[in-house]
Amino acid sequence: MSAEQSNPSEALYPEGAGLETFITTRNRRGFVWRVIFISATIVAIIALTALIYNIVIGSFGYVAMQNKVDPASLVLAVEEDRMLTNLNTLSSEDDKELVKGIEGNPNAIGFFGYAYYQENADKLRAVSINNTMPSAETAASGTYPFARPLFIYTTADIMAKKPAVAAYVNYYLSNLDETVNEVGYFPAHPDAQAKTVQSWLAANGLSQGNELPTIDFESLSDEDNLAIAGSSTVYPLSRKVAIDFRRAGFAGPVKIDNVGTTGGFRLFCDGETDIVNASRPITRAEIEACQKNKREPLEFNVATDALAVVVSTENDFLQNATLDELRDILTVAEKWSDVNPAWPDTEIERFIPGADSGTLDFFAETTFTRKLEDLPKDTLVAILEANLSTGLVRRYESEKPFAERTQEDVLNLVLERVVERRVVKSWSLIESLFNRGEIETFVESIPQGELEFRSWLHLGFLTTPQATTPELAGIRTALLGTLWVIFITMVVGLPIGVGGAIYLEEYAGSVGNPTLRQVNAIIQTNINNLAGVPSIIYGMLGLAIFVRAFEPITSGALFGATDPTTANGRTIISAGLTLALLILPLIIINAQEAIRAVPQSLRQAGMALGATKWQTIWHHVLPNAIPGILTGNILAVSRAIGETAPLVVIGASTFITVNPSSPFSKFTVLPIQIYQWTSRPQDEFRNIAAAAIIVLLILLLTLNASAVLLRNRYSRRMT
Repeated sequence: MSAEQSNPSEALYPEGAGLETFITTRNRRGFVWRVIFISATIVAIIALTALIYNIVIGSFGYVAMQNKVDPASLVLAVEEDRMLTNLNTLSSEDDKELVKGIEGNPNAIGFFGYAYYQENADKLRAVSINNTMPSAETAASGTYPFARPLFIYTTADIMAKKPAVAAYVNYYLSNLDETVNEVGYFPAHPDAQAKTVQSWLAANGLSQGNELPTIDFESLSDEDNLAIAGSSTVYPLSRKVAIDFRRAGFAGPVKIDNVGTTGGFRLFCDGETDIVNASRPITRAEIEACQKNKREPLEFNVATDALAVVVSTENDFLQNATLDELRDILTVAEKWSDVNPAWPDTEIERFIPGADSGTLDFFAETTFTRKLEDLPKDTLVAILEANLSTGLVRRYESEKPFAERTQEDVLNLVLERVVERRVVKSWSLIESLFNRGEIETFVESIPQGELEFRSWLHLGFLTTPQATTPELAGIRTALLGTLWVIFITMVVGLPIGVGGAIYLEEYAGSVGNPTLRQVNAIIQTNINNLAGVPSIIYGMLGLAIFVRAFEPITSGALFGATDPTTANGRTIISAGLTLALLILPLIIINAQEAIRAVPQSLRQAGMALGATKWQTIWHHVLPNAIPGILTGNILAVSRAIGETAPLVVIGASTFITVNPSSPFSKFTVLPIQIYQWTSRPQDEFRNIAAAAIIVLLILLLTLNASAVLLRNRYSRRMT
């Protein structure tokens, strides 16, 4: 028999060399476990840092934006419609008709190009705007609010195929100053004229020099023709150039139509004309329409106009008007005295350009300052009805009547379905900081592209419901759904869990009935096992019990609160009860440990002083166990907030825009919303998913911090 076997105490309590070996081995093992623990902690910190890094850089950065429909054009259409449909309003594309209506009528007012005013200055009188009269000086300095450039448009391909068009534009630009002054407009700025000349030279392959070439009229065929259409404001200028062009030697026919700037671009893009007269710049939508027919519009700034607001010479009261007064005169006012009590109590008669006129567009853009978000709800609904199909409007009306929607809700629908503002491309925060030059170059290649630095996490993100486009999507519905579900989970799970722990820890052990004692043991064993059951199993349990078996209760039908869309029991209360079952084992086990940690002497002292068992538990055991109980509750609620699988099983919605209003409402929660967004192919959905993760973390930390504060408060009270 060995010495170790003969003396067992030496193995348990080594001495001498054995003690040194024991201590060395123990230290070595402790060092190994310490290294493993520190390594695991470092790996966890690195992983958490990488996660937060990816979330943060995905939540901020540059985006390239593009609207299918310009929001300003929608507002412009609304304002123009207000003017055109107003009482006592006559509109025409022919400025001569407007002059006829105003002359000799002291109650009339209108506006058109400065050349027509000059031509009829003996019959009409210009009104100063903001105490500024239209003139060459005020137009050049920009002090007159209605100063604007005038344009003609063609393409390089047209000039290459039809030399007469290239020659006409060449003649136009070569004689600008003389022609503009003769017609009654003002010359364009010298820099604009130089740029226009360079555009013509480049389009015709003559990039060398700054002078336009001499026109060889003999090389032009008698069969060549010019088709021009567009603005009535530019018409006198183009007509004068055409007359002089023919006198200089061109023998072909020239046709110029007054159809308004918008109508002129429409004909031009359809390939029916060679040149457009335009009193405003071409819009992105018009550029795209031309590009569909393989036409790339080329712009030439030919003059400056000072749009004249005019009245009859017989009008002796309207000398000056502010922009605010002008807005009222042309929209809401019926009589002159409605605008200014000092003016006559007679009805206002308005003579304005027609709907296709660029002059009307320019006037509305300058005079009216409202933005899309400033329009009332009824106007936004009208925009939806005018731009969407009847079926789609009915669908939105059936989901939630427009009368019950807020102005913000309808505005979001307009932005989503009509404006269709979309993100062409997005960049992370790191790319935005270090690759700005490349990003700006990319955005410049996008028609009407805009570069903006976007924080995907902002107040609107929290207050906006879901949308099909990432730039308009928010988490309001999911956030409210999360709060509803967690509230029900806590209200149900925490009291039952703590109560169950009190029973199992304080009462189950003292039960005298053997059968009941065995039942308690089985319950304790099952609770320990249930803590490790996959969460999806709880989802199946919730589906079977709360959604189907208890459908009359969870759908609200038993209480008369049923909703046709949630009559199957897939509601908030079903989700809350399911998650309560999920966290119940965690709460019970942690509460048991906290209660078990309370010294037995406290119980004995309480009952020794005459307190009942329950009084002792309530006044002594629970107050001392609360810090540990709250710690367990923190862990349980944290798990519930992040759960997705059980809620998917019981029927949480993946796309919903209606806010939950009761425990019997349809719902979605933040984890499901994040999952749905990360599964979408667009990068922008991952950006808003990152922002939603930050919100979820903040919500989780807020709830945990509240529980920690409560725990510390009670801990201080008991010490």
